[in-house]
Amino acid sequence: MGLTKQSTGINALNEIFQVNLESPDDFVIALAGNPNTGKSTVFNSLTGLNQHTGNWPGKTVTNTQGKYTYKNKKYILVDLPGTYSLLANSVEEKVARDFICFGNPHVTVIVADATCLERNLNLVLQIIELTDKVVVCVNLMDEAKRKKIHIDLEKLSNLLGVPVVGTSARNGIGLEKLKKTIESIALGKIKPRPLKVKYEKIIEESIEKIQPRIQDLVDDKINSKWAALHLLNKDNLLLESINEYLNINLIEDKPLQDNFNEIQSKLIEKYNQIDNLQDRIVSSIIKTAEKISNKVVSLEDKTHNKLDRKIDDIITSKRFGIPIMTIFLGIIFWITIEGANYPSGLLSEGLFWFEDKLTTFFNLLDTPKWIHDILVLGMYRTLAWVVSVMLPPMAIFFPLFTLLEDLGYLPRVAFNLDYYFKKACAHGKQALTMCMGFGCNATGIVACRIIDSPRERLIATITNNFVPCNGRFPTLIALASMFVAGSIGIFYSLIATLSVLITIILGIIITLIISKLLSKTILKGLPSSFTLELPPYRKPQIGRIIVRSIFDRTLFVLGRAVAVAAPAGLIIWIMANIIIGELSILAHFAQFLDPFARFIGLDGYILMAFILGLPANEIVIPILIMSYMSEGVMLELNSLSEMKQLFIDNGWTWLTAICMMLFSLNHWPCATTLWTIHKETQSLKWTGISFLVPTITGILTCLIVAQGARLLGLI
Repeated sequence: MGLTKQSTGINALNEIFQVNLESPDDFVIALAGNPNTGKSTVFNSLTGLNQHTGNWPGKTVTNTQGKYTYKNKKYILVDLPGTYSLLANSVEEKVARDFICFGNPHVTVIVADATCLERNLNLVLQIIELTDKVVVCVNLMDEAKRKKIHIDLEKLSNLLGVPVVGTSARNGIGLEKLKKTIESIALGKIKPRPLKVKYEKIIEESIEKIQPRIQDLVDDKINSKWAALHLLNKDNLLLESINEYLNINLIEDKPLQDNFNEIQSKLIEKYNQIDNLQDRIVSSIIKTAEKISNKVVSLEDKTHNKLDRKIDDIITSKRFGIPIMTIFLGIIFWITIEGANYPSGLLSEGLFWFEDKLTTFFNLLDTPKWIHDILVLGMYRTLAWVVSVMLPPMAIFFPLFTLLEDLGYLPRVAFNLDYYFKKACAHGKQALTMCMGFGCNATGIVACRIIDSPRERLIATITNNFVPCNGRFPTLIALASMFVAGSIGIFYSLIATLSVLITIILGIIITLIISKLLSKTILKGLPSSFTLELPPYRKPQIGRIIVRSIFDRTLFVLGRAVAVAAPAGLIIWIMANIIIGELSILAHFAQFLDPFARFIGLDGYILMAFILGLPANEIVIPILIMSYMSEGVMLELNSLSEMKQLFIDNGWTWLTAICMMLFSLNHWPCATTLWTIHKETQSLKWTGISFLVPTITGILTCLIVAQGARLLGLI
């Protein structure tokens, strides 16, 4: 009983929606729900590590699938994007709706939050209009109990006409019953009779007039009453999907259009304009959800969320919101800076110990020196630098960042910054994607998927590079430590952290300025509104945090960095070791760039180090040291004082350090980020613009600072 071309009447699921069916007897389960309902926890608890992540075909929306076995039957669980409705106002809503509607999953599980059931019932009512193969999973029952919220699950099931299961997924409570109920629906043991929302009389009459013709055209491939309702609502995206998946063009059917035009004139006469119809539809759904909620939910303590509100009054206030956010950010960076040094040193020692073993191995094979130098001193050493410098900060930053996410703090960050991004004609969710960029800009680019508007998603993508990733932190920290903090003893790390924090705040300001410029020029438009839910504060799940931060973020980003670092090592070695005249190719290029570089406060070798550091920002400083010391391989000095002296010997001043920090903050994205931008936008044009915008910004910023300092006689 698998979902095949014969059983669905359309192409197989694994062709259209890329669901990996191992056998025609596998059951496909769609997992739907509002954001912040614990849907991902339900998914992870059911599937464990038997899951993989990709993109929906043709969409930059994450497609996560997993599998589990129950009573010798395999179930493929498809985690749909979290959404508040199926009205298809966003890419996420369209993806979720299309999969339920045209993918014909055997069962759709709707995860609802027990602590705010009424709001979640809006989506439940929309889905049970579309399909009767539904199980409602009321999750977070433990939190509801803690807040003294009681839900009569049996009564809720009777009112909705579908099975309802209560769970506390993070504790594994109720999951066995959920599996059993899913099996019963999939095998046809339970025949749900879902509640149908009652709309206003004129809407119901209009549906009755066009439903028979739609039924003749679509047969039983989709719910004809549901399709009629959304056709009346002028849902053009649904018409496109019907044409795409069923190869049925409802627009070209003359009898249907004649009926529709007659009905539309009556609706316009009733509601003045057809656009008001959606408000009427939504109003009916909300009223139905409210009635059901009032019958099944009882509160012993109506002040159950009083503490949450008191905390929110402080951390989302105009006076304290931004300062608290800055303090949290500073603490995370300080822990990252302090904590990464020791493991980074150990990792570096281990990797370079292995380099010695590789050298011994090549010597035993009597390999020509140039082959050894290319493979070991070029490719492997670059790779070792990237891993040793990049992995420890990521391994610290991402879990800390995920901890804030798990606590429910990140939506508060978006709330605090929403006003400023709206002023910049950008999307409030850009605050979240910007925060992800602190760990890695490539991850920040991927996170831009949460922004519905294509225009605002592009703004967030182009400007994400203005916040420094962990690859640029070593450069910023080293320069801040040498030329700003100096030798201050006990306050050394604190001053360095404050210097980096100021640089980051500057990056945020530049992000807002450039977002405003983009929205007024090549990406004109008004900021779109969005629903921002402030979820309740929750006890973080340490195991889940570690798994998500390591596997979904750290290793994902590191893998892409490694892929570009090794070829970069080869190019760097060639440029540093091929001599033309008395200078290497690297030195020739540096001399060519020197006049322009000095004009903006740098020098030719610094600019060349940034260019060669395109594959990974971590290797900028080692390349610079190699260039100054005229060595053919990347080097590291034993201490910051030695590095500072080397830089001073090569003409550095405080202005050079400041300009290099500014250029490190504002220059082209690394190769990994550019690769990710191209994959997300599917456009060379926007990848090129994402390269040029921060580069031009960096050049202009350094030019203003350098020439301003010289004109004022500060140097």
